[in-house]
Amino acid sequence: MRIATVHDRLALLTPAGALDVATASNGEFGPDPQTAFDDWVTFREWATTAHGDAVAFTPEDLGPPVPRPRQVFAIGLNYTRHAHESGLPVPTQPLVFTKFPSAITGPAGEIVLSGPTVDWEVELVAVIGTEARNVTEADGWSHVAGLTAGQDLSDRTLQNAGAPPQFSMGKSYPGFAPIGPYLVTPDELADPDDLRVVTTVDGAVRQDSRTSDLVFSIPQLVSWLSGVVTLLPGDLIFTGTPEGVGLGRTPQLYLHPGEVLETTIEGIGTMRHTLLPPTTKGPRI
Repeated sequence: MRIATVHDRLALLTPAGALDVATASNGEFGPDPQTAFDDWVTFREWATTAHGDAVAFTPEDLGPPVPRPRQVFAIGLNYTRHAHESGLPVPTQPLVFTKFPSAITGPAGEIVLSGPTVDWEVELVAVIGTEARNVTEADGWSHVAGLTAGQDLSDRTLQNAGAPPQFSMGKSYPGFAPIGPYLVTPDELADPDDLRVVTTVDGAVRQDSRTSDLVFSIPQLVSWLSGVVTLLPGDLIFTGTPEGVGLGRTPQLYLHPGEVLETTIEGIGTMRHTLLPPTTKGPRI
């Protein structure tokens, strides 16, 4: 199953186009995309037999498939080769920070840069479908509604300011957490643990790796996180980025106004954003 936000309404994707969920369900499910997670099991059962008139749509019609998550978790240094390029040891337990939910945006459009040191980070994003607390690794996938593509855009100057530095603020400017284009259930993918993830800037490949290089898999992350906090339906887990970030290059390379950032994950799709110059000076650091 693939779901999307089309013209700000929850839609089920079919070969013919987008099926409006509220209309097709005669109001059993509302138009708000976030409500799909209120009772994910029932929604998924309904979707297997849903029918109605599907309509065509364009990438510009799409919004974030999860527009208002209550919690957004992000995992640092979760690819072996990314840890190596960062000059840091491979973690022995997940390194967790957050991207604040106000940073969420859709899979197409414009993103305003915060300054001259904004970096790209393609990430596979797991979406929680049912509440998880003290979940075993073996049951991890059963609590995942689906997967989507994400970018963990990062203002490296703000991220690394201070002693010790803190990550979350530099990764939470408006638009710094684009997700999409769709939410794809794991059964749609040949191997949800091994997907190609790619970032391009103006067509030049900046990252090209596979999620099989993850240090901690999605079931391991669900288990570890749920042993500390309660994971809620609709929560997001940004699972980490692979090697190829601008910070790890010599010389370092960052995003510039006018460039086009594309984010692709195998079996899920591509996001496309045009980058705009800063509109304010941002915080003094």
